[in-house]
Amino acid sequence: MSAAEVARDHASARRRLALVAAGEAGRLWGLVDPGRIAASWLELLPRLLVLLTGAQQAVAGRADGYLDEVLAEQRVSARAEGRVSAQALAGVASDGRDLADLLYQPAISTLVGIKRGATVEQALSGGGADLDMIVRTQVADAGRVADQVAMAARPQVTGYVRMLVGKSCSRCAILAGRRYQWNTGFNRHPRCDCIHIPAREDTADDLRTDPKRYFASLSAAEQDRLFTVAGAEAIRAGADIGQVVNARRGMYEAGGRQFTRTGTRRKKRPRLMPEQILREAGGDRAEALRLLKLHGYLR
Repeated sequence: MSAAEVARDHASARRRLALVAAGEAGRLWGLVDPGRIAASWLELLPRLLVLLTGAQQAVAGRADGYLDEVLAEQRVSARAEGRVSAQALAGVASDGRDLADLLYQPAISTLVGIKRGATVEQALSGGGADLDMIVRTQVADAGRVADQVAMAARPQVTGYVRMLVGKSCSRCAILAGRRYQWNTGFNRHPRCDCIHIPAREDTADDLRTDPKRYFASLSAAEQDRLFTVAGAEAIRAGADIGQVVNARRGMYEAGGRQFTRTGTRRKKRPRLMPEQILREAGGDRAEALRLLKLHGYLR
């Protein structure tokens, strides 16, 4: 099995867990009482919180095994300075807030929609769509952050290559195969399926994917849908795909908030998010490892 195949299997397992969690979230949302939306969702929320926290912990718990396997395929030592604490990455949203607060947002958006003139049915449908996106994104983000923490724990891994999975959007497509340093954050939009392939500098060339090849693999209809009709036509005519698509437009960095109080024993001592730790450590891996252990992300 190649490193890319290991990465695809890893992504598939993560996606299956996200789908299960999203399916249960949708079932619970269907139990919301239209006459008491906020109150009934608060009653249902604890069940979803337990499920989503468990899904986050499950995907985060796969990180060390994934690193061991994908590095073995590249004949790179998987020696680690610590193991990922999956529990530390569960129960917290990827923007640093408490997960329960984030899961309550669909009820708020539903009530806002009704206030703005939507029917109760329309508003609930919109809230359900918001919830689906939140759940899938939070599972994926927990897995990706765990992968990056596991990379930081392995000094022999100098960076990672970004790989597309499934029918990726245009913003992700032009980043396919791009190499990043081990401490560089993974920019992603909600429900992004892209994954890391950890690699040393001298193995990265074997793992690159080509945005143009990805574009050519799509049907004309899929090209038009993902890149817009005008953009796809320009690319087919020979325009540079990176110039057609603005890589930064609309993207966000999950974990943009720098701290979280979730999971801390002392509420007055905020805990740095993993992405922020890597930013602040710069290229100093020893400092990154120290902070990741200090804040409970590595055992």
